[in-house]
Order: sequence, then C-alpha cells, then structure tokens
Amino acid sequence: MSRLVVVSNRVPSTSPAKSEAGGLAVALQAALNETGGLWFGWSGKVVEPPAPAPTVTQCDRFTLATLDLARPDYEGYYNGFANRTLWPLLHSRLDLTSFDAAFFQSYQQVNALFAARLTPLLTPDDAVWVHDYHLIPLGEELRRAGLDNPLGFYLHIPFPSPEVMMALPWHRELAKALCAYDLIGFQTRRDLQNFRDFMQREMHGAIDGDGNLQVFGRTLVANAFPIGIDADKFAAMAGNAEPQEPRPSEHARRHRQIIGVDRLDYTKGLVERFRAFEALIETHPEYHGRVCLTQVAAPSREHVPEYLGIRAELEKIAGGINGRFAELDWTPIHYINRSFGQKQLTGLYRNSEIGLVTPLRDGMNLVAKEYVASQDPENPGVLVLSQFAGAAEQLLGALIVNPYDIQSVAKVLHSALAMPVAERRARWRPMMASLCREDIGHWRDSFLRALFAARQPRRIYHLVPERRAVGLSDIARPDMARPDIGQSDNRVGVISELRKAR
Repeated sequence: MSRLVVVSNRVPSTSPAKSEAGGLAVALQAALNETGGLWFGWSGKVVEPPAPAPTVTQCDRFTLATLDLARPDYEGYYNGFANRTLWPLLHSRLDLTSFDAAFFQSYQQVNALFAARLTPLLTPDDAVWVHDYHLIPLGEELRRAGLDNPLGFYLHIPFPSPEVMMALPWHRELAKALCAYDLIGFQTRRDLQNFRDFMQREMHGAIDGDGNLQVFGRTLVANAFPIGIDADKFAAMAGNAEPQEPRPSEHARRHRQIIGVDRLDYTKGLVERFRAFEALIETHPEYHGRVCLTQVAAPSREHVPEYLGIRAELEKIAGGINGRFAELDWTPIHYINRSFGQKQLTGLYRNSEIGLVTPLRDGMNLVAKEYVASQDPENPGVLVLSQFAGAAEQLLGALIVNPYDIQSVAKVLHSALAMPVAERRARWRPMMASLCREDIGHWRDSFLRALFAARQPRRIYHLVPERRAVGLSDIARPDMARPDIGQSDNRVGVISELRKAR
C-alpha cells in the first residue's frame, strides 16, 4: 500500500481556532483529508536552536510533521531568496528582484535541511509530492540521500518567459534541480510553454517523440494541471450562510457591493483596482451612494520592505477616494486589512454583485473560483477577471479585463452592474459545471496518475552521493524512523491502483 507524502513550505494550523481563507494550504488539506498520508513542512516558528527532529502530530485524517527554522535560515531562505528573489522574479517583476548570493546559499542549505529531516520519515512505497518555489532543490537533495520513490513537483505560481528567467544568476542550478523530479506540474498552458521554451532555448533541451523534454541527460515530463477547489463545499457553505455574513453596517446593506479578496501583495493589482473603481464612480455619478467596493486584503510577508510600501500606498489611495466622494450615509471603499474564514467569505461572495479579481500576474487565483462556487444559482453575480490570472483559461463566463487599463476596467464594471439576470445565469452555469468537474480531487488524481505514468526505469534519476553540510546522522532518531508513521487505512486510491498496474 502506498502513502501520499506532501511537502510544502506552508502547512495548515493544527489549532481549531484558526481557519484558512484559501490558497495552497486549503487545497492540499482538502486532498489529504480525503486520502490520508503525511504532510511535511516548516512550522512557521523561528527558534534558537531549532529542535533536532520534526514535531509529529495528527491533524484530521493525516499526519503533520513540522520543523522549526533558525533566525539566519528564516531570513535568508524565506524572507530572502523565496520572497525577495523568486517571488518577484517568477511574477516577472525584475524591478523588485534581489540578486543576493547569500540568499541563494541559505536557500540551498534549508532545502538540504528539509531533505535530511524528511528522509527518516519516508518508506519505500511513499509517493512524494513537493510543492512550490520554496522547495525547487528539494528533489535533488532527496535523490542525493538515496530516495528512489516517485517524486513530483508542482509550481503554484507563474513560470516567466525565458528572458526573465535568465536574469537569475542561478537559473542553471534551478533548471538542473528540477530534473530530479519525475513530473513537473504547472497551473496553465502558458506557464508550461514558458518552461519548455526556457529548457529548449537556454538549457539546450529537446522535445522527444512523446512530447517530453530531453535535458541534462534526463527525460523530463511536464504538463499543466490547473488546481481546483471543493466547489460543492463552497456552494453548501454559501447556501447555509447567514443572510449577511459578516454583517455590514446598516447603510452598507442598502448598497450594491463589489468584492475583492486578496493577500496584501504587489502582484494582486490592488492599486489599479482602486483606481478603476474611482474611475467608475467618477464617470458615473448615478452610482454615488449606490455602489461600494469592499476590499479584504489579508496582511502577508510583513517583514519584507516592499509589502510595507504597498500597504501604505493602498491606505493613502483608499483614504483619498473616500475623502473625495463619501457622503454621510455612503463610504465608497471599505478597505479591510485582515483575514476572514471560509464561511464568512462565502457570505461576502454571495452578497456581492461583482467579484473583482484583477491580479497583475497570478498562477491560478482560487478566489475567482470560490466566488463563482458561492453564487446563488437563481441570481448569480458577475466575475470580472484579469487576463493575467491562470483562472482566465478555465472561467470563460467571466468578463476578462486588462488590469493595467484603468478606464477599460471601469467600463466593464459598469457593464457588469447593468447585466440582466438571464445573461448572468448563462455565464455562471458553465463556469460552475467546470468547477464541479475539475475540482480539487480531479486535480490531485490527474497529477498522481501522471506521476506514476512518468515513473519509468529509463527516467530514474541517480546522483553520486556527496558530503553535505547537513547529514542524516546529525538528525536521525530511532523513534522518528518508524516505517508506519503517518500511515493510514485510507490510502490514496489512485496510487494503489497504479501500483497494481505496474
């Protein structure tokens, strides 16, 4: 029997008081709650000195194993290379990218640490699924430690054009590290094509007869696997939500609401969004006192300087718009700088006539899907969606906009507010059908099927072991090496099915 092992930088909270609003953690938690298995990652704690072995706890139907980081590792790996180098680079923001060799060294060291801490927890039958840009070198480190299991990697954020990727001084090291995986998954066909172009043009790879990449002596399988949500769950929560959840003020209940929900991030296009709403109420005085924008912007990466700047800018813009247009019983922009739980968000989504999702660049954007799934089938709202969000490839009933074109977005908002219910239903129904068909389970199963199909003997990756800064002998502990840790009777069905076929 096989076990699914998920590895990511971000892991769910074990506290019942905390509720995730969306994104990677929610998607993976839903998958593991269905299959059982092990989830390994950083605890979110920075301590001196870190514990010599992961902390293992039971979380719903899966086992959670977390490790702490020392302050220098946190600063270099997480605040440094992950958030000040890879995040802006992969979102094509070279103007915000820091190219610091010390950051890259820390990034490599922490990935070696992750591999050393994870290896004693693995069994020969495990299928290992590594997630996101924080952990690109992890597969190579696991192979060096002797792992010969099925090993997949999924990038949740965009992959940029080859020209942007080449700006990274360590692009070759990362490209070679990706070849340790049996399968690499991307959100969209555009990201997949960018990756193929980069590997072919810059790493001198070639496409074989099966459509796979031949590069660095490896046959590399890569494909697009758009991530989904539990659409039925969101629909049920929205249908059972309080009529106003959370409850707005008395005067807000009289207004037509546009909703935006994002992490506070420069990639989300929030400045441009505020300006587009300003253009709407500036050019359409009939909306004064009748339409408001509610923007939920949950704080993130508060120790990274660029994020302090975007928060201050948004507060200034929102204050200026409200000061210019507000009336005694109407505030144009409700700007909320904190997070809400899923149940509260579904209430907000359902009570909003427009879902405004306008990132400047986004891997997928699950908020767009959550908004659609939360709508009243008889009276659905309208999704206004950026052409640069991965979700635009799937949600064809949305009104697609260029978030940089402020006046055009304002015109589309006007059209959305005037859209008759028959057209809203006609747009919503195929989108909802798509979300139910390509849900979180479909995403998980399609990736795992492709992982086992890619796992052929000719593609097994071997490296000559070399001495690393972090050795297994430094962290191995008998009670952490039990072969049954995290095992579950509810194995991932697709894994056992495919193993039998082998």
